[in-house]
Amino acid sequence: MYRLETDKELNEDILADFISKHNQEVSNRLEPLMKEYISDFPVYHQPKKPDYKPDNRIGVNFPKYIVDTFNGFFIGNPIKITCDDEGVSEYVEFIDQYNDQDDNNAELSKICSIYGKGYEMYYNDEDGNVGIIYLDPTEAFMIYDDSVLKRERYFVRLYRDEDNVLHGSVSDQEKVRWFTIKGKIVWNEQEQLHYFNGVPATEYRENKECQGIFEPVMSIINAFNKAISEKANDVDYFADAYLKIIGTLLDEDELKHIRSDRVINFDGDGESVIVDFLQKPNGDTTQENLLDRLQNLIFLIAMVANISDENFGTSSGIAMAYKLQGMSNLRKTKERKFTSGMNRRYKLI
Repeated sequence: MYRLETDKELNEDILADFISKHNQEVSNRLEPLMKEYISDFPVYHQPKKPDYKPDNRIGVNFPKYIVDTFNGFFIGNPIKITCDDEGVSEYVEFIDQYNDQDDNNAELSKICSIYGKGYEMYYNDEDGNVGIIYLDPTEAFMIYDDSVLKRERYFVRLYRDEDNVLHGSVSDQEKVRWFTIKGKIVWNEQEQLHYFNGVPATEYRENKECQGIFEPVMSIINAFNKAISEKANDVDYFADAYLKIIGTLLDEDELKHIRSDRVINFDGDGESVIVDFLQKPNGDTTQENLLDRLQNLIFLIAMVANISDENFGTSSGIAMAYKLQGMSNLRKTKERKFTSGMNRRYKLI
């Protein structure tokens, strides 16, 4: 969380410091989370093995499965908003339809599940209507005061143009200012009133710690991908085992490329010739036990049910309720956080 003393104003030096901290968070934490979600796993970036060794790289996308399954469970049915005041109810319905808010809510929920938090920004468009847009935490951050209430003071949005020059905007309680970074922060002369009664943005959180739903199991997922890749390498190894010839020595014409032909030859007394395949000890049982243990831990710690499991659909109603208990608890926590964000949304509007 970015916090600024209540009696301090946001100047160029303070803003530059916050942007630097944000860039570190993006590179150290946020970008790796998105890479996991889009299947860009560390196993794909390990040093390449020699050409004569099997080098399979297998990534099982548990993060996407966990995020998409949980979000279908959480917000698969669109949020319904009711109000006793018919005029307010009609206006809220218009705003939601105007901004395609059902889709916005679903995307914002997914962003929160991946990164642990997400943002919503409000503006008045050219037609005079209230616009709502979601942002992920790699392109925006909120600055709070240092009081126990943690009031919103500034909202910073960042973006790069086609020349890779960093631009941004800062919204406070009254107005929006724009800036460009060219070695230092340069404020644009133009600033604009936003007419909202507060900072026109809301931070949504997955949980109090702002932790992504699969973030606690990232190390287990990477270990699973490494283990299953090595298992595939072992399958290739046994398919291409070396031929071992003991007791007679082959000449150079018979044996030219030992690595490519996979032949090992030893001289002997010529009376007993042994020809068979050279194999390393079989660790299949150990590997399978490890993979099963890792997969079970992924769903156990992430608290998301493996609904694709063959035993899931055959469970009784009570057993299925217990299997969904962890995911239901996560949903209740996220529902409270999401409701809090929506309260601020409609309060500002």
